[in-house]
Amino acid sequence: MQPAIPRFDGHYGHWSMLMENLLRSKGYWSQVEVGYEEPKAEASLSDAGRKKLEEVRTTDLKVKNYLVKRSTLQALRRDFEILEMKVGETITTYFARVMTIANQMRSYGEQMSESTIVEKILRTLTERFNYIVVLIEESKDIDSLTIDELQSSLVVHK
Repeated sequence: MQPAIPRFDGHYGHWSMLMENLLRSKGYWSQVEVGYEEPKAEASLSDAGRKKLEEVRTTDLKVKNYLVKRSTLQALRRDFEILEMKVGETITTYFARVMTIANQMRSYGEQMSESTIVEKILRTLTERFNYIVVLIEESKDIDSLTIDELQSSLVVHK
């Protein structure tokens, strides 16, 4: 799991130290520290100067991309953590909501196993599924249960 981006808590000194440590650990701090200025007349740069400018621009974009990606992943993790089945919601609809968030998290680099998703679903079903959850937990190996098998079991028992 990658470190979370520190949230600004009103204490700039503490927050800036945390941000510096995070960016140093990723090798991006020098870009933040030095930064770069766009030249007024790029046409007057030598080939070496253009190449150096392009490297600096690329690194700057990598820093920004890293921070946006980490921030988005943090928001998705929160969404996944608070996700619960709604009263009256169908199994199919709930599974679709869970899988949408899980797949988004995976696309942002989160390593999420099927068993993590299965356990999340079992913990967050509405009360009317309690007896089915107990039955599934006692009759199946949760660590090897696939998402599709869980969904099928819930639909059949419902």
